[in-house]
Amino acid sequence: MIEINGEKGGGQILRTALTLSSLEQRSFRIRNIRGSRPNPGLKNQHLKAAETVQRLTDAEVKGAENGAETLEFKPKTLEKDSFTVNIGTAGSITLLLDTVLPLARKTGLRLTVKGGTDVKWSPTIQYLKQVKLPLLREHGLKAELKVDRTGYYPKGGGEATLNLEKSDINRFKLEDRGSLERIEVHSKASKELKEQRVADRQADEAARILKNSYMSVPLDKNSLYTDTASPGSTILVKAVYENSVAGFDVLGERGKRSEEVAKEAVQNFKKFHASDSTVDKHMGDQLITFLTGSESVLNGLKSTNHLRTNLETVRKFGYSIDLEEESKLVNLLSRA
Repeated sequence: MIEINGEKGGGQILRTALTLSSLEQRSFRIRNIRGSRPNPGLKNQHLKAAETVQRLTDAEVKGAENGAETLEFKPKTLEKDSFTVNIGTAGSITLLLDTVLPLARKTGLRLTVKGGTDVKWSPTIQYLKQVKLPLLREHGLKAELKVDRTGYYPKGGGEATLNLEKSDINRFKLEDRGSLERIEVHSKASKELKEQRVADRQADEAARILKNSYMSVPLDKNSLYTDTASPGSTILVKAVYENSVAGFDVLGERGKRSEEVAKEAVQNFKKFHASDSTVDKHMGDQLITFLTGSESVLNGLKSTNHLRTNLETVRKFGYSIDLEEESKLVNLLSRA
């Protein structure tokens, strides 16, 4: 049984372990789950990820309860399935979907998830739909995401359905991002914020700053108002490059002007664009599971603790991924 220490990392270590355990049909035990956090142990959204993968693999699981700091997972199979998972309140839908996306290497599935679509400390549903999935499709992933309802904190109430087909992702190669081709601004807010023009103001301000920054590429913007259980807003600045896609999302907050939300997203994009990174900093560690088991290259990543702890977890499953540091960025080389 593979032994993993989860003290230094958050839920990403558990999600990666669940993914690789399913793909390789290898058992693992993770101890000290989220041990360095003020509130260590499993939370509801971590349990839902484990329960989802348990159903797909008919796994034997020990320790799957709130607050548990040790979990054992023994998969028996990996089968195509179709079902619904209710995380409850505003638990992150995108983080749960990230757990199952790499399973496309071995099987397909149809998964509807209810919870939070746009919440703190996780990618927004727009980022997943507009940035991550398009990038992965360029490397062979067959996946479609339908967003049925947006869910903000605290009530959540969001819903999204992922259709995943078995996919050939045998070689992931991304050495440089290439030239910037276009920028997209996707702005969204609850219908009760329409009178204040929140989504429109976010989109307009982001476009204004970008145009004043001499970005000589096409710029598209759109605003959307939608029914939600709790009020909220989101903006995503999407940068499409010749070989890559990057995204910069920001959530609106009470007391924070729409223009400030837009400015923050654009500043994050401009900082990235001035670097040599191939993907944004949040994408780097999320892509590691797609490199495993093949000759793959992923260059120009921002070195983060999330990336390094995730890499350690992948190596626990016997994968060979070398890390090379170069000019404050890192390159990853996976060997079959």
